[in-house]
Amino acid sequence: MAESPRRAAGRRLLLPLLCLFFQGATAILFAVFVRYNHETDAALWHWGNHSNAANEFYFRYPSFQDVHVMIFVGFGFLMAFLQRYGFSSVGFTFFLAAFALQWSTLIQGFLHAFHGGHIHVGVESMINADFCAGAVLISFGAILGKTGPAQLLLMALLEVVLFGVNEFVLLSLLGVRDAGGSMTIHTFGAYFGLVLSRVLYRPRLEKSKHRQGSVYHSDLFAMIGTIFLWIFWPSFNSAPTSLGDGQHRTALNTYYSLTASTLSTFALSALVSRDGRLDMVHIQNAALAGGVVVGTSSEMMLTPFGALAAGFLAGTVSTLGYKFFTPILESKFKVQDTCGVHNLHGMPGILGALLGVLVAGLATHEAYGDGLENVFPLIAEGQRSATSQAMHQLFGLFVTLMFASVGGGLGGLLLKLPCLDYPSDSQCYEDQVYWEAPGAAPLPLPSPPAFQVPGEHEDTAQEPLRVEEPDTQA
Repeated sequence: MAESPRRAAGRRLLLPLLCLFFQGATAILFAVFVRYNHETDAALWHWGNHSNAANEFYFRYPSFQDVHVMIFVGFGFLMAFLQRYGFSSVGFTFFLAAFALQWSTLIQGFLHAFHGGHIHVGVESMINADFCAGAVLISFGAILGKTGPAQLLLMALLEVVLFGVNEFVLLSLLGVRDAGGSMTIHTFGAYFGLVLSRVLYRPRLEKSKHRQGSVYHSDLFAMIGTIFLWIFWPSFNSAPTSLGDGQHRTALNTYYSLTASTLSTFALSALVSRDGRLDMVHIQNAALAGGVVVGTSSEMMLTPFGALAAGFLAGTVSTLGYKFFTPILESKFKVQDTCGVHNLHGMPGILGALLGVLVAGLATHEAYGDGLENVFPLIAEGQRSATSQAMHQLFGLFVTLMFASVGGGLGGLLLKLPCLDYPSDSQCYEDQVYWEAPGAAPLPLPSPPAFQVPGEHEDTAQEPLRVEEPDTQA
């Protein structure tokens, strides 16, 4: 049946109206609540007779730049592997991250930096907002190609709030240490997206099955994202840690873990294939698992050997997940995980949280010396034992899984509202639904019912228009 003009106009206006409304509301909230912090405000900084070189900007901004590149270039191109969804992978990443940065500045500010009736922002709040955007993009990977931009905007609206609350509970109330976000970013983002995908399950998605694969050039674009993420991941994990030995140790542990996960990925990828050939899906994703698995423990005294062992284990688990567990997720659990976020972020995130439990339980004054106060301040102050800190770390993992699961379920119900625009089963993973694609054939439009002159016996049945798919064979 043809779509009514009123409904077509409503779908056309939905995204612009949502964007303008959310941007206007955010701008008003910024005007009322957001102010520069003491390191950014001209009057406050110079009033204290500080040296310009002592400003935190010079210590944090290089890490912020690296994290920023990971969010907009790394995540965007990593998800560009789908043969007909490159515009959407990169474009919607840009769109979601830009909104999440503003919204998370407000949510995290109210929870962490609200003093004197105002939210005080600086370079550290920029880094924290990027972290929140990273969690949103991880969830986006689970539903990539099956949702419209209006749905994604509402997903980000809800997820940013839950991310902020979960982070506040773990870091401020429970005293959990999670600098690189194995729990707060990777585990939360992955399982929020997986539960969301389960609620939005499409039993007839095989109509778009032919578009779920990659072609030679789309895999190359995805490898660009992988390389950017791989190179900058030490900055991602170390950006919020204490300056000095803590940042240095975090970067070093992440660096070694990534190298080990890469080697194990290449080894396992060749081992599990029938003819010993490497699978580009494994290399693009599982090689990054080393950065995820040390997110919690990288600032701790993990030791270089521990970083290598953790990275090798993460790469192995992630590769085996892509090979064996992803098909089971869809066939048995009805979870259609487009990017395999369960293998790259979910399972390595849980492993990273458990590794943090182990390393926290082994913390001693002898191993950390005076540096114990920077890594485990509650242990250094005598308020907790190492065992108690480990139990809090473990409880933090369960809290994260609870927030992610409940949030993903609520998000799925929100995104199923009939007023929201989303692609049909036969048009998933297709850029032309939402983009002007140069050089591509237009999508078929619903044809109006044929009118027949009375008395004629002409057969008015028509063959539906088809879009010719490009030949993806070498």
